[in-house]
Amino acid sequence: MPEPLDRSAVARLIDHTLLAPTATSEEVAALCREGAELGVAAVCVSPSRLPLPVADLPPELAVAAVVGFPSGAHTPATKAREAADCVAAGATEIDMVIDLGAIAGGQWELAEAGVAAVHRALEGRALLKVILESAVLVTLGDDVLERACAISEAAGADFVKTSTGFHPAGGASTEAVARMRAAVGDRLGVKASGGIRDWATAVAMVEAGASRLGCSASRAILDGAPS
Repeated sequence: MPEPLDRSAVARLIDHTLLAPTATSEEVAALCREGAELGVAAVCVSPSRLPLPVADLPPELAVAAVVGFPSGAHTPATKAREAADCVAAGATEIDMVIDLGAIAGGQWELAEAGVAAVHRALEGRALLKVILESAVLVTLGDDVLERACAISEAAGADFVKTSTGFHPAGGASTEAVARMRAAVGDRLGVKASGGIRDWATAVAMVEAGASRLGCSASRAILDGAPS
């Protein structure tokens, strides 16, 4: 039987996120303390905010950092170096943006190579989540989202992820999450991110197949859990 979706169960699926370019060390420290209090899976920050400014975090709290963010329009070598730097500074999970321009142009080998370069740079030291910008890919063709999932898996991804939350096309949708889950089966995780701001939306994403949730409004979401 699946685990009941109570407050603590949903908390354990959340990557508590602060990616504003203006985020200060003090704000990141507050994010870390709040994440530990809420019992989330991970805190997710920009590379320049590492190492985290809080030393006494629970050992089970993962540290995620974004790579090639938010555009994905970086060379494979640049993304690989950024990922390696993040791990050296304490990251245990990497959320990288796939090369959307390569996919839009039908350069699937180039897009896959970018993921593979980051996977090699991690050397098994961190989970790799690949951000696909699902709201963009669904406009490019009937099977583009699924094909992006397939090349991510082939290149070594541990998760596929819907969105950065920064693209004007939009964030996560239950339809995209369901399609991504169908594409990767039980082999990879699926992270829904972008626009998840309340309990009902969070639960809908999990029910559609998400095994992680990227959220900046984590406390508000969890405070909306039924009592």
